[in-house]
Amino acid sequence: MADGTLRKRIWGWFFFDWASQPYNTLLLTFIFGPYVSELMGDGTRAQAAWGFGIAAAGAIIALLAPVLGALADTGGNRVRWIWGFSGLYVVGSSMLWFAAPDSFNLYGTLFFFALGLIGMEFATIFTNAMLPDLGTRAEIGRISGFGWAFGYLGGTVTLVMMLTLFAENATTGKTLLGIAPILGLDPETREGTRFVGPLTAIWFAVFMIPFFLGVKDTKSGPAPKGAVRKALRDLRRTLKTLPQNRSRFAYLGSSMFYRDGLNGMYTFGGIYASGVLGWSVIDIGVFGILAIVAGTIFAVVGGFADSAFGPKPVIRGCVILLIGVAIGIVTLSPTSVLGIPVPEGSALPDIAFYAFGVIIGAAGGALQSASRTMMVRQADPERMTEAFGLYALAGKATSFLAPLLIGVATTLTGSQALGVSPLIGLFAVGLVLLAWVNPEGENPS
Repeated sequence: MADGTLRKRIWGWFFFDWASQPYNTLLLTFIFGPYVSELMGDGTRAQAAWGFGIAAAGAIIALLAPVLGALADTGGNRVRWIWGFSGLYVVGSSMLWFAAPDSFNLYGTLFFFALGLIGMEFATIFTNAMLPDLGTRAEIGRISGFGWAFGYLGGTVTLVMMLTLFAENATTGKTLLGIAPILGLDPETREGTRFVGPLTAIWFAVFMIPFFLGVKDTKSGPAPKGAVRKALRDLRRTLKTLPQNRSRFAYLGSSMFYRDGLNGMYTFGGIYASGVLGWSVIDIGVFGILAIVAGTIFAVVGGFADSAFGPKPVIRGCVILLIGVAIGIVTLSPTSVLGIPVPEGSALPDIAFYAFGVIIGAAGGALQSASRTMMVRQADPERMTEAFGLYALAGKATSFLAPLLIGVATTLTGSQALGVSPLIGLFAVGLVLLAWVNPEGENPS
């Protein structure tokens, strides 16, 4: 960590999280998703369409991620792959500018949104595989946690920029500062809000420069002959022998479900607030700021708790909190909180949803930081890169599940509230599987 070259490399690696986080913050959750809901005018239909669209992208990610992850360990040249997937990220996000109110095309919008999402997720597989090269086993957890917090901070900065300078209220045409969108953007055609696509692309392109300057491949040169065949053979062997390591197998299964549940909360929180509570894009943005600030702080707090008590209690506590929040969201409406009726026009449902957002952000930040630390403990020190590649693949294997279940549940029930109820089950399955996880791994040292 004292070596200047290694410090530069670590900070370069941090900048991937800083550069890529706005896709989650601005497009997936707090700005673009609710904007699409506004355009469609039907929160239930928007939530179902968004769910099916993201599920389709998740299915593509799940099918191709194992091959790409194996190649990351076998063939090298990770940076070259990241360049290519960065291109998908930039093209997909920038094209969202064309989602104009008077010419809105749902399928075209979902296509480009999915293209950018696929680019981000595949680039993340390769950057995650670089983590073991950045420090010792004892240092990796701290590096991962700071990287996540740095990414949240980047998401916060871009969200504040959007709310204060660009995203206009659909009724007044003004931003959170009470001004018209800057750069001469026309609020009548929602150019301020639509600028979220180009802003996300520009932000990523600019802040990936420190990444590409600081991060170099440990494996350089052309991939060895037969790299694809070897990667697939190694992957088959790893998957075949995985059940023999009960703790690691249970942890990968547990994290697969609770991470999918958490992603579902992030993805549909804004659409839910728009459709059920009638929040504007600016209202949802403020909610997002509170959630992300809480996530930034508690990614660090969770790291300290991890050091004191180990990652397993942190993960268990966070998952239990998120189950409680999911139940609270399902029982929330403009006229009730936790199923208890409130007077019409009461601010209590809005306040409750803000509180849920803070808890989601706090628990999510600590959970993701502790999850990577737990993977370090479950991994074979001699095959750390393979283990983190498998961790990334497990996170993608069911990335389509939460959106698909929400899409199906919303369609069958005709209710946004009941539509998000599958999240409770995903978190519950993750919590149950965690019981078989040894906190120190299969072979603690």
